[in-house]
Amino acid sequence: MELSEKELSVVQDLLNEEELLVKKFKMLANHSQDETVKQQMLDIADKHQGHFNAIYSYLN
Repeated sequence: MELSEKELSVVQDLLNEEELLVKKFKMLANHSQDETVKQQMLDIADKHQGHFNAIYSYLN
């Protein structure tokens, strides 16, 4: 299926947002002193990495 330029732009924006969320939550995990909070931040980062992967695989 071919995507229009507008659709590709939206998908790229989504990928950028998910990538940024992964980076932010990993940074928060790295700065957390509390192991429970650290693990929660890593779990959220993993969830957003999954979103990124799913969106990216849609393009292939």
